Amino acid sequence: MKILFTFDPLKEYLEEVEQLKGQPMESMIETNINRVSDRQWNEVEALVTFGEDLKEIHIQKAKHLKWIMVVSAGLELMPLEAIQKRDILVTNARGIHKIPMAEFTVGLMLEHAKQFRVLLGHQENHSWHAGHSMNELHGKNVMIVGAGAIGTEIAKVLSVFGMNVHGVNSSGTVKKPFHSMHTLNTFKDALPEVDFVINLLPSTNWTRFIFTKDHFTRMKPSAVFINIGRGDAVKEDVLLDVLKNKIIAFAFLDVFMMEPLPSNHPFWFLDNLVITPHVSSHSENYLRRAFEIFRHNLHTYINNKNTFTNIIDPKRGY
Repeated sequence: MKILFTFDPLKEYLEEVEQLKGQPMESMIETNINRVSDRQWNEVEALVTFGEDLKEIHIQKAKHLKWIMVVSAGLELMPLEAIQKRDILVTNARGIHKIPMAEFTVGLMLEHAKQFRVLLGHQENHSWHAGHSMNELHGKNVMIVGAGAIGTEIAKVLSVFGMNVHGVNSSGTVKKPFHSMHTLNTFKDALPEVDFVINLLPSTNWTRFIFTKDHFTRMKPSAVFINIGRGDAVKEDVLLDVLKNKIIAFAFLDVFMMEPLPSNHPFWFLDNLVITPHVSSHSENYLRRAFEIFRHNLHTYINNKNTFTNIIDPKRGY
């Protein structure tokens, strides 16, 4: 069995994988996927990738490819239609981001409530300004749009702060620790009551541009919008209009339609927006967690079992 890695995994993780018993395995590392020869593609049975580099031409060349392990959660750049036609198994690393993204989100919310940016400005100006107003997260309402593994982890943490946590999922079925649950078709009705809206939705045909101006006009003027899901959850001109006209108070954006965000983009010039460069999931433990899932799935694969973690439906994109 030949496994192709299109990134350079740490040696210790690779050694753990190669120690699995079941059938002979050979690992091949090529950080530039376009340098993989036709002969090598023809030998690959399993592919481990971040997903963004994989194109339809690679699927066509990999005549014996049976399984793709994506060590990230996002799949929107992958040739899913070609993968579906070949009936190739796809698994991903969904869930490994939940701890860093929960910490990141809480950090943004605390920053807004306690206005750390303003305090830092006072320090830079050598100004002792004790009359600074601050708010609390306790008792506030937050809506998490995308109540999967990451959303549930964020909900757990925010519940510790005494927040009222409301969620959005495909079924509308309430689960702990959420106080209530809505669907994509009904969540706008609850927006007038929430103080923070956190978007975690993936990019699919059903979620693209799901936030419209109507959603934002329903929010409180003091509301905060946090997008750590995908940049195409809302049209940029809509969000620009909303922030310029102070329809909501503030936004934190970690994801964008175009990344890197161009230096002349209008977002950079807004004073009620904080921009972060798609880093909410970054963690020193990222690869370790991803390889835990890969190792489990590899063991499942070589032993012909059906206990895969995070099987992806290429037709749905998640």
